[in-house]
Amino acid sequence: MIDEFTSVVDRQIARIGASAFAKAWRRTGGRAVLLSCHYDIIDWLAPDWVFDTATGDFRWTRGCLQRPRIDLDIFQTNWRFWPLFEPHHYLRVPLMVAATNYVGFVGDQPVAHVAVSTLAGLREARACRLVILPEWQGAGVGLRFLNAVCALWRRGENRYGKPMRTLFHTSHPGLAAALRRSPLWTQVSAKFYGEDKLRCHNSMVSSRQRLDGTWAAVGYGGHFRAVQGFRYLGEDAA
Repeated sequence: MIDEFTSVVDRQIARIGASAFAKAWRRTGGRAVLLSCHYDIIDWLAPDWVFDTATGDFRWTRGCLQRPRIDLDIFQTNWRFWPLFEPHHYLRVPLMVAATNYVGFVGDQPVAHVAVSTLAGLREARACRLVILPEWQGAGVGLRFLNAVCALWRRGENRYGKPMRTLFHTSHPGLAAALRRSPLWTQVSAKFYGEDKLRCHNSMVSSRQRLDGTWAAVGYGGHFRAVQGFRYLGEDAA
């Protein structure tokens, strides 16, 4: 039983947070009673029943309520929106060279950002700087946004006019799990020690012992983080 559920937070955060809570809680098979003085979260929770203490009305709502639709419009742009998203990204590194930026809007509000560049020889695209603003996290916006951008590049709707698959790396366990579940993606790497410091000269060097007792230099991709890599295959692979 949770009292004052979402009562003291911004109402946009409350609605998206209620949706994320409901999704995660149902996944565990758990039961919960949520007490709140706000009505705006009901549709986002899609609860089994609602008891209104103000009117005494009791409603069985299982299967009757559906989470409101979130329409996301995607626009190609440059780095001018990045200052809005940068405080919510875990890296502070130089901007990607020759990147194409995409920003997702809900109405007139920017909510999502990703940048896409290419590997040498235009072999594949590489998506980075994926950020979903905190008040929109947990509603499924991030994966939909990333899939839509990668689908554009898969169809060749990019500055090169060339169809390309997209590589994407993340340290976020929830996002990695979602990508593994998706038939549109395949996992291609999982680096728990990062890049070799011989190839990452601006990062700190650490070491670890091999099975034969010798020591080898290892790194953390320059960011002290384990990284999982995925490749977007597209609808034709689903």
